[in-house]
Amino acid sequence: MEWAWIVPIIVPFIIGLLIGVIIKHTIKLALVIIALILILGAVGYITLPSLQEIMQKAVETLPMIWEAGGLLNLLPYSSVMFLIGLALGLWKG
Repeated sequence: MEWAWIVPIIVPFIIGLLIGVIIKHTIKLALVIIALILILGAVGYITLPSLQEIMQKAVETLPMIWEAGGLLNLLPYSSVMFLIGLALGLWKG
């Protein structure tokens, strides 16, 4: 029995599963941090930046993130098994 055909199927699935779990936990953590910042701002412990300051920082930062997008080129996002693993990681992770 030959196992060489399993590797191109299983590896993208596992990568997708791991990326899905990482994305799900990152989103949960980001929502908790945003809620904490909003609560601290509402109570008065911290001062929140104005919308104009946030937009200015986004205009400075987003182009650098867009240019650096090397991770997306490494992921096998065109593989069906990767997409299935990503969906399962996001759903059950």
